[in-house]
Amino acid sequence: MRITVSGGAGFIGSHLVDRLVENGHHVVVLDDFSSGHRANLPEDHPRLRILEGDAADPRAAAAATDGASVVVHLAAVASVRASIEHPVTTHRANLIATLIMLEAACAAGAQDFLYASSAAVYGDSQDRPIAEDAPKTPLSPYAADKLAGEHYLAHYHRTGRIRGVAFRFFNVYGPRQDPTSPYSGVISIFARSARRGEPITVYGDGEQTRDFVYVSDVVDQLAAAIAAAPSRPSDGGELPVFNLGTGRDVSLRQLIATLEDLLGPIDVRYGPERAGDIRHSLADTTRLERWCAERGIRLPSTTLSTGLERLLAAAPG
Repeated sequence: MRITVSGGAGFIGSHLVDRLVENGHHVVVLDDFSSGHRANLPEDHPRLRILEGDAADPRAAAAATDGASVVVHLAAVASVRASIEHPVTTHRANLIATLIMLEAACAAGAQDFLYASSAAVYGDSQDRPIAEDAPKTPLSPYAADKLAGEHYLAHYHRTGRIRGVAFRFFNVYGPRQDPTSPYSGVISIFARSARRGEPITVYGDGEQTRDFVYVSDVVDQLAAAIAAAPSRPSDGGELPVFNLGTGRDVSLRQLIATLEDLLGPIDVRYGPERAGDIRHSLADTTRLERWCAERGIRLPSTTLSTGLERLLAAAPG
């Protein structure tokens, strides 16, 4: 199968590319390398083609999707804070690019489009856990763009132009997540500081909770969706949407305690809460459990302690 992965040099994308190439697929990566890195990808692999370009550029999108059966759209500025500071730039990267990639995929005759959405679409929901049909109250431009992307994909899916699946990622972590970026995930930033003996800054009281999901568990689900693509009905209908999390919530204080178990005491400092941050986030995985049972694959199951051990072992230095 020929598969296009936008954002394929990034954190999640590069892990997915590794898996797809390993499984014998031909993969085309489209990445502008604004946050992804060539070093994340295999060198000179005969089944891998790397295109440097912007997913919001129709010419680049057309070149990347030419001949593709499946398009996995991961390219995005994955940061609430960045979207608040630079809403126009992130809107182009997060929503305009989604529409351009959809049009390119349809023009190329691709059958399936997998979309990386986000738990941010729920806003600061009081539901714990939160199911896919809960009200959507995005609190940031990033969240609004991700939700709008789902609506666009639902339109293309419903009208039969392409089969779509949307995964609402919760807090993904693991190797290759860039800890040097101020917009990176909290685990990568905390882990890097803790390894160096530097203080960790918590914004708020540390009792805010997240559903942290290890990157290989995310790749399992994406790879399973790709494998199942030919068997899905092509007559439109409701867009399949799945929470992609563990169904277990962890407070930032608990996260720090787990890091201390692995690394020793950590200097923790507290600052004011940040605009757009969500207080609690926990996935209801009931729908994902049915999906996994139907395909004989495991649910996201990597424990936080195991995931952190793997992240620390993979970190340079």
